[in-house]
Amino acid sequence: MVRIRDRLRAVYGAPLMRPHGHPIAELVLTVLSQSTNDRNRDVAYLRLRERLPTWEQVRDAPLAQVEEAIRPGGISKVKSARIQAILRAICEDPRDPPRELSLDWLARAPLAEARAYLTALPGVGRKTAACVLLFSYGLRDVPVDTHVSRVGTRLGLLRPGAPFKELHDQMLALTPPGQELELHVNLLRHGRRACHARRPACAPADQSSSLVCVPVAATGQRRVSQRATGRASRAAVTAMTMAPRISIGLCTCAASRATPRRRETATKTTPHLLE
Repeated sequence: MVRIRDRLRAVYGAPLMRPHGHPIAELVLTVLSQSTNDRNRDVAYLRLRERLPTWEQVRDAPLAQVEEAIRPGGISKVKSARIQAILRAICEDPRDPPRELSLDWLARAPLAEARAYLTALPGVGRKTAACVLLFSYGLRDVPVDTHVSRVGTRLGLLRPGAPFKELHDQMLALTPPGQELELHVNLLRHGRRACHARRPACAPADQSSSLVCVPVAATGQRRVSQRATGRASRAAVTAMTMAPRISIGLCTCAASRATPRRRETATKTTPHLLE
């Protein structure tokens, strides 16, 4: 895992982001991020906070008002009901009196207790809970979304088809303490930019897409070459059929060893988090 971290860091840099300390905001942001892109998520979040500045107002507002506010984020009917259900569930089991609508106590709670509480909230799974714990307080957890799970599976780190609970447990077990944020962010970046679901980009001309780490089958390896379409800068990519027993290999093409054109340090775009 350290080798993978270093190869990713060589291309994407080391992300810098201090915990922001706003767990409810992170919880709502993560709900809004489902099935949409970052821009639409941020627009929906800002509209919600402009129209309903406090979480109490979001909880008590007519459902239609919340739905209209977050409409740019997509599937607003489902997300609005889920957000209100989460806020009401927090109030029904307050842990930080006299503030019933607060999750500030998570920073002081044992990690297992904090994770169990979050995953018991309506519609909150391991990924959402991990986002809250990691981004709000820097606690030891690694969110595993579709990009992270795809890259991790192709590396042979995660079991193909495993449920998300197992994926999170395994990724957490493999991640050195203190490296949770960096590995999550850079695996996500690599999944978005290079390790695409259908046509993983391994073009030497594109250094941001050249750090491709592939599982190498110990026996029975079979390569199927394809011509990537759509962008002229993309060369042939390789789809690999893995044997049951695999070992980890890292792409050693010239571009992956080259110095990257630029390094990135910013993490995901997050609007101002208002209490």
